[in-house]
Amino acid sequence: MSHIPHCWPETSLLEIDNRRKFILKLAKALMTFGAPSHRIESQLVAASKILDAQAEFVHLPNILIVTVRNGGTASTRTYFVRARGRIALSRLNAVHHVYRKVLHDVLSAEAGTNQLRHILKQPPVYSLTQRCGFAFTCASILCVLSFGGSFLDMWISGCCAAVLQYLGLNAANKSSMYANVYEISVTIIVAFVARGLSNIRGQLFCYSAISSAGVVVILPGFTVLISALELMSKNVFCGSVRIVYAIIYTLFLGFGLTIGSDLYLVVDRHARLAYHSGPATMPPIFTHGMFEMTNSSNAGMFVSGVLGLTGRSFESEHIVKGCFRDPRWGWVRQPSPWWTMLFLVPLYSTCSSLSNLQSVATWNSRKQLAIMVTFSCCSYTANRAVSSMLPTRPDIVSASGAFIIGCLGNAYSRLMRGTAFTAMVTGVLFLVPSGIAQGGGLTQTYKNSADQYSSGFSLALRMISVACGVTIGLFGSQVIVYLFGTRKNAAHFAF
Repeated sequence: MSHIPHCWPETSLLEIDNRRKFILKLAKALMTFGAPSHRIESQLVAASKILDAQAEFVHLPNILIVTVRNGGTASTRTYFVRARGRIALSRLNAVHHVYRKVLHDVLSAEAGTNQLRHILKQPPVYSLTQRCGFAFTCASILCVLSFGGSFLDMWISGCCAAVLQYLGLNAANKSSMYANVYEISVTIIVAFVARGLSNIRGQLFCYSAISSAGVVVILPGFTVLISALELMSKNVFCGSVRIVYAIIYTLFLGFGLTIGSDLYLVVDRHARLAYHSGPATMPPIFTHGMFEMTNSSNAGMFVSGVLGLTGRSFESEHIVKGCFRDPRWGWVRQPSPWWTMLFLVPLYSTCSSLSNLQSVATWNSRKQLAIMVTFSCCSYTANRAVSSMLPTRPDIVSASGAFIIGCLGNAYSRLMRGTAFTAMVTGVLFLVPSGIAQGGGLTQTYKNSADQYSSGFSLALRMISVACGVTIGLFGSQVIVYLFGTRKNAAHFAF
């Protein structure tokens, strides 16, 4: 293993200029390919220190301000690097390898800049059709795993997610006007379709499962997680801006789901009557007489009067994650059994990695994909094990899963010199919808319009709770792993 030098010898002005160009191009690449924003500044500061580039950085959402000092003339130059991107795992892994080669003096700064420029110009790994197919598979599996959907529900939710992905990657990118209303429009469509199918005679489809899994593709779970990580890293400005954006964004999603559902109820009179008159519980039963208190504080006391008991209907006794499941129905309308997780979880992890542009063209990329899937399965296993003991604490459950994947990812980076962040992304993204589903899902049935409006805010609070648990788990695992071994001069590339 080569040693990272603390400083470089006296070099020419041309070489220093090449190093500064490399740092600017590195900043562009990290922001474009979805590097963890709370780590970008530390990565660039470490690169500037090792390369002796005399640069300082101010990181703002979607923009990075770079100030370069010229020691000879005591002048400064300021650069603005602006980029908006999404996670591209293969490209991000390639950028990290170039970063490490330049900092270990295996590659010159000029050659590293050329490689980064080539990586930035490369087209997406997969076509639009393939990415829509990945979205279809991910939403279908999540519908079954997290939101209690049946075999029939998973196909509808997958189709909704594929349409969402197509509109987001095609129409929203081509039209700035449509991009402003993209989230609301697609949630209205999904909720309208889900409500219509759920009102088919015979209760073939579940509204909650279809609508929740259908919009999970555009759920800002990663944004909430990154904002929590930034706030934990004392990056108050970026963290505050992102978390406020995520809350307002979630309110828009909840508003769109409510509008879509109510729009169908306006169109279909029979569905509206069934929705407002459907009995969630049986009428209360009143009993008159003398009653004995059995609680510990008032044990032995007798109270006379009228006691009202609320009965539960057959429908309410067979609700599974917001969906009614009659035990007399066939298997296609029942929740999936536990053993389906043995192949659905690895399949989801694989499709989620591919959806985040993980390539499988080379042996190294396939090896990286296998590591991602393995880490994700381990994290989900820990998540399920703890959730069986603490079913009402999604934050603690998410923290346990994040701790496991954090230990695995950081140990992988520490021992095998791999890229921790890209190996951990799939598993961390799996924790967010799982925690939300454990907290009640995305959509709930409300009779009151005020409750419908507040459901969007409650969803945002559940997302923040899950993100806080994930943050604690990730940082705790990082501290434990990096207590052992030698100190790293370069900034670690992890959550």
